Amino acid sequence: VTTHDSIAVGEDGPTHQPIETIPSLRLIPDLTVIRPADGNETAGAYKYAVERSKNDSRPTFLAFSRQALPNLPNSSIENTLKGAYAVIECAEPDIILIGTGSEVSVCMDAAKDLESSGKKVRVVSMPSQEMFREQSADYKDALLPKSVKKMSVEAACTSGWGEFADAFVGIDVFGASAPGGTCMDKFGFNKANVISCAEKCMAGETGVLSNGSQGKH
Repeated sequence: VTTHDSIAVGEDGPTHQPIETIPSLRLIPDLTVIRPADGNETAGAYKYAVERSKNDSRPTFLAFSRQALPNLPNSSIENTLKGAYAVIECAEPDIILIGTGSEVSVCMDAAKDLESSGKKVRVVSMPSQEMFREQSADYKDALLPKSVKKMSVEAACTSGWGEFADAFVGIDVFGASAPGGTCMDKFGFNKANVISCAEKCMAGETGVLSNGSQGKH
């Protein structure tokens, strides 16, 4: 049981802001990494971890946020156990925003503004890539259709997201010593930057659209 605060640790500075830890843990065979986004996902994470330890003797890594977060629409223990699910649903979306942990709330705020400008946006919370991989092909294809542009948003290295998304918002640079909220904003984890990157993604841009380098200027 840990916390994943990344650059939100703040004043401790870049030596205490482990942007690479979550992506590197996801590379370990037979380890399930879960990054809950609210209280319901936390309950689902504990349920999975206890049952997996009891039934399979396999480890689970829980990475919680220390920030105060609202409960998400559609979040539940059952949906958490799917590894990913829609917190904002719509038919025939123009883009799908995929977030983890506290970044899901940022995706939701961005989606509301994009919808007000006429875009159709689905927001997906993906607490666990490993759990999502275990779902049926039909479920995975329905949630993340290959024909729809997808963009991930996570306060960590962007490596590894190419399996699920076409474009990425992350941080591939060292952080800075400043209040946690200031760091998150300056390095691009805010509504305005997610909207800007989503518009680029819908226009056809792929790959890393925001890597935190703007926080160095």
